[in-house]
Amino acid sequence: MSYVDEVLEKVKQKNAAEPEFIQAVSEVLESIRVVIEADEDEYRRTAFLERLTEPERQIKFRVPWVDDKGQVQVNTGYRIQFNSAIGPYKGGLRFHPSVYQGIIKFLGFEQVFKNSLTGLPIGGGKGGSDFDPKGKSDNEVMRFCQSFMTELYKYIGKDEDVPAGDIGVGGREIGYLYGQYKRITNLYEGVLTGKGLTFGGSLARTEATGYGLLYLTEELLKINGIELAGKTVCVSGAGNVAIYAIQKAEQLGAKVVTCSDSTGWIYDPDGIDVPTLQEVKEVKRARLTEYQTTRPNAEYHEGKGVWTIKCDVALPCATQNELGIEDAKTLVANGCLAVCEGANMPTTLEATKYLQDNKVIFAPGKAANAGGVATSALEMSQNSERLSWTFEEVDAKLKNIMVNITHNIDAAAKKYGMEGNYVAGANIAGFEKVAQAMKAQGIV
Repeated sequence: MSYVDEVLEKVKQKNAAEPEFIQAVSEVLESIRVVIEADEDEYRRTAFLERLTEPERQIKFRVPWVDDKGQVQVNTGYRIQFNSAIGPYKGGLRFHPSVYQGIIKFLGFEQVFKNSLTGLPIGGGKGGSDFDPKGKSDNEVMRFCQSFMTELYKYIGKDEDVPAGDIGVGGREIGYLYGQYKRITNLYEGVLTGKGLTFGGSLARTEATGYGLLYLTEELLKINGIELAGKTVCVSGAGNVAIYAIQKAEQLGAKVVTCSDSTGWIYDPDGIDVPTLQEVKEVKRARLTEYQTTRPNAEYHEGKGVWTIKCDVALPCATQNELGIEDAKTLVANGCLAVCEGANMPTTLEATKYLQDNKVIFAPGKAANAGGVATSALEMSQNSERLSWTFEEVDAKLKNIMVNITHNIDAAAKKYGMEGNYVAGANIAGFEKVAQAMKAQGIV
């Protein structure tokens, strides 16, 4: 049995109750198999893949808080510090009922390679809780965040671990978390990213993941001789990533006709109106049914169905495993040219393979949505220098990073005889930098 297969078997046995983590590890190890097998004996002797797939540190803790009725509630908090070979741990916090250790491990593992691809000195980590901020008052969210940080602060720091936001953790939550960190430690430092502009945040951070997705998508299409301008785009999600992906796609000349939330989806043949979407989701925090009230030509549908609309480019920006095999078949049948992931692992392995087999250009999330963490690292730099860059400066740096990622994953795929396989290209390009650092630092 090959070394890659041995480790995959160990990971599956050891983490049997964590399918998302197994899926992420399987995808990466299959992609880098060609690299490992070129020097298999040395990788096996140093147990390299065992060290790569085992987090450096896993923290799990109780989060008690009091709701507005005076009832004590208890949630579970997590921080997985996965790999610090190239820099301090960096990765978001997710507050969502689906959160458990396996989700955080999968996200942390993906973050290692995503952060490596940015070219910036940041390692991989992830955290969160099964707390659901939806339907909670500001005071309840604040009390939860303060309790969460009262435990988390022991394990983070500007040169140790720098969390950011993710699903369920936006500017409000980051503000409460930062306030509690400062209160406990008496330190005013860049320990969290995604902060408000008045206390160390970076311009363009809100837009970064969505904008970065489109910078990579445009460049990847260009490499393949296709122009993004004039194309029809379907987007899933209606959160931060989706909103700014839609905005940038339309700025680049494409027409976006869909978006979705957890209960339904919108088809707007005139093109999604970003100001209306922002009013519904960012101001009112309402459901997408509200979008229809000012956009009479738009159609609202319950459940899922974004990928049934004919499009040239599909951008899944909601959550993991949202695009399955039947969706992939529908996209191919409708002549879709490219699928670029705005969310973390939103396409199942089966769907990914089907899209690739049918010559659909496919960009994995660890490359395509790296703009968010890249700009978080730029926020860290600004905090360290006590500077604040203009929106244009940050946006230009972001675009340069995403264009470089595009060419790096293309070059890595070609180097190993897998031209056009950008999943393999992203995994190999991200892996090589981490591997070099791990080898140089010895058995740690």
